[in-house]
Amino acid sequence: MESRNLDPGLRLIQQAEMRGKTVLIRVDHNVVKGGRIKDPYRIDATLGTLYVIAEKGGRPILMTHVGRPRDKKTGNITCHDGESVIPIVRYMEKKLPIKIYSPEFKADPEKGITGLEPSIQMAVEDLKQGKIGMIYLPNTRWFQGEQATGPEREHFTRGLAGLADLFVNDAFGSWQPHASTFDVAKELPSYAGDLLQRELASLHHVLNPERPFLGIIAGAKYDTKIGPVRALYEKVDHLILGGLLYNTFLAAKYGVDIAGVTEEDKALASSLVEQDKDKHKILEMPYLVESESTDGRSEGTFGTVELKNLKAGAKYGYFLDVHPDSLEKGRVKKVIGSAKTIFVNAVMGLMPYYYEGSEALYRLITDNKAAMKLFGGGDTLQELKNLCPGSYLSGLDDPETYYFTGGGSVLTAIEQGSPYGLKPVEVLIDK
Repeated sequence: MESRNLDPGLRLIQQAEMRGKTVLIRVDHNVVKGGRIKDPYRIDATLGTLYVIAEKGGRPILMTHVGRPRDKKTGNITCHDGESVIPIVRYMEKKLPIKIYSPEFKADPEKGITGLEPSIQMAVEDLKQGKIGMIYLPNTRWFQGEQATGPEREHFTRGLAGLADLFVNDAFGSWQPHASTFDVAKELPSYAGDLLQRELASLHHVLNPERPFLGIIAGAKYDTKIGPVRALYEKVDHLILGGLLYNTFLAAKYGVDIAGVTEEDKALASSLVEQDKDKHKILEMPYLVESESTDGRSEGTFGTVELKNLKAGAKYGYFLDVHPDSLEKGRVKKVIGSAKTIFVNAVMGLMPYYYEGSEALYRLITDNKAAMKLFGGGDTLQELKNLCPGSYLSGLDDPETYYFTGGGSVLTAIEQGSPYGLKPVEVLIDK
């Protein structure tokens, strides 16, 4: 850990006195879908913090959110088994030689769990006495107060703070200021966990890169990525766009209609097109895969389109991938191979039907042994692991490769110019 890459005011877990104390830890173990763990990487990445706490004699109480059980329109919270933390608990019990207790609380069918029940204090006493090795609280978003704005939030925050002597935030991927990431940190002596420190230190390579710096970003919606794309554009020497981001850029630049791209998004992308006329940072993919629909992939429904043949005013189908030839020939391959820093938060094609562009991209990136390679979390890591398993495994031990657990957090930090403005991080800093 390079401490010079961290804000000197950041309170670190290494500085905390923990012997005999209960430690409330916010992690980002949001890896369960339909009751099954998709990829345990986010869980494994937090084990270092748990080892630090164990070595210091602390008694851990863990909490994470899973999914989005709250209906945005009605505010109702549904607690169903598919978003339970139990699969995480079972996985951790296999990794750690301890007994983990996960309490159950009564849930209202509309409000979710309205608060921590008094019985949890008995479990905390058992934890202090060593009868159990760890407590893992239910999904934080099952609690009414987690995302509330009124007294329910204050009630939940006080309940959480009453469980512990210290708070440790190790949830870099959970950058929004909710009760369990932000409010509770104001109620207890609070510190940055080992993973959070590593994420912040690794962001230094993105915000202060060795050049040439190549950024690669994709997304399914242009309007939600405007801020990060503009901020990343200013920092990079070259930028590769993928997915609907690239389609929107092409539609705006070449005056064409591409299925799935709205007129509103084309208008938003026009400023990026204008900006790039002089700077020429955006690397265009010369070969695209066009399809009649997004429902699947069958012969006769898709084909290759060359960028040079796009005609203003013409209508095209869905551009669902970049053809591997775009990456394996000419300037694009040269830029990827000569970059000294590469940040990638991108899946190039519509998965799982169109994967060839992503696979070619990931292989080119991992073939560059001289570059510092930083992969955004979520889908990017999942597809890197699926398409290039050998490269993914090698990257786990490679000092020139880093896998962020939260892609959205990285993009927000890039947009803000610093991770220390993220509220859950800011509250851990001594001013």
